Amino acid sequence: MKPAATAKAERCICAPGPIIVGAGPSGLAVAACLKEKGVPSLILERANCIASLWQQKTYDRLCVHLPKRFCELPLMPFPSSFPTYPDKHQFIAYLEDYANRFDIRPVFNETVVSAEYDAVLGFWRVRTAATDNREEGTEYVGRWLVAATGENAEAVLPEIDGMREFEGSIMHTSLYRSGGVFRGKRVLVVGCGNSGMEVCLDLCNHNAYPSIVVRNTVHVLPREMLGSSTFGLSMWLLKWFPVQTVDRFLLLVARLMLGDTARFGLERPQVGPLELKSLSGKTPVLDVGTLAKIKSGDIKVFPAIKRFTERGVEFVDGRSSEFDAVVLATGYRSNVPFWLKEREFFSERDGLPRRPFPNGWKGERGLYAVGFTKRGILGASMDAFRIAQDIEQRWKTEGKQLMASHRSSEQK
Repeated sequence: MKPAATAKAERCICAPGPIIVGAGPSGLAVAACLKEKGVPSLILERANCIASLWQQKTYDRLCVHLPKRFCELPLMPFPSSFPTYPDKHQFIAYLEDYANRFDIRPVFNETVVSAEYDAVLGFWRVRTAATDNREEGTEYVGRWLVAATGENAEAVLPEIDGMREFEGSIMHTSLYRSGGVFRGKRVLVVGCGNSGMEVCLDLCNHNAYPSIVVRNTVHVLPREMLGSSTFGLSMWLLKWFPVQTVDRFLLLVARLMLGDTARFGLERPQVGPLELKSLSGKTPVLDVGTLAKIKSGDIKVFPAIKRFTERGVEFVDGRSSEFDAVVLATGYRSNVPFWLKEREFFSERDGLPRRPFPNGWKGERGLYAVGFTKRGILGASMDAFRIAQDIEQRWKTEGKQLMASHRSSEQK
């Protein structure tokens, strides 16, 4: 992604409360927590809807990977009628109900092109360009800025040798909806995270012939074990035992339930799944049926790609195979470095806060971050509470003056 050109600001709007960039689950969570404390906020969203990643860039069969109680936003649980693992449409409906309940009304079609702290005024200046091709831009000015664009703002599109020579179709999972369009075709899925594994299963269910690239070691765990969700059981065990002990237990049960995954090209890391998640943010794969298809041979496993050819792929182990299409399950990344003119709090390398969880939610001069914990919605909810509490304290001393100034400017 190239840095966006700065839009010419034709108008200036003063926000009495925090400016939140991003109307995904993280941005909604912060806005709701602030609303509960009587603090107004303004959300800027580049898309035309809330949760645009879920609504516009996810495949049809997607369900939340964890039980719903671990995917709730603050202050509002899922409906009791929802299943343990709500599907994509149920989760979107929950988010829309959430926004309605807390009267959250983002400003849509506003792409933030720059946000910079004005040390003279003591405010953040946030400049936007209209996504819907309106010529004028807008400058929003506010005392507090919350970056809520998250870890999954932009698709990661790797450059692989020979890719331009390949005659078949290549798409990122953000464009993949259903395996129905690939019926009868040979499809290579590049990436073995939860998305890559689920796309492979979806392709199998639609009578395609999928293969998957597994470049690195990966932990595959059953989604449920011993009558409970694997994640819920892990959280309970961590209350009593150190992470290494819990990891050994999880791997033992996984070995009994799934067998030796290394036999099928899925070698495990040396570090346990929970410890690895804590150290690197890499999430274990929670199996929903893909492993059985790998064992049966319905899904073939290949190592890293050496290069593309006109009709297929050569792999690093010397094998080659022909494919009709390629799906890149290569994940997403933060886009914060492209618009935030600040280099102390966020890293330019990966666009994440430099301080690790749980200390990466607050920067200097009224800057905050939510949705960058690599701990999903549960981590975002924890940070949303902290941000709202912190801003509330400052709102009590500064907010009344800002609100009075805002009303005075409106009257003029």
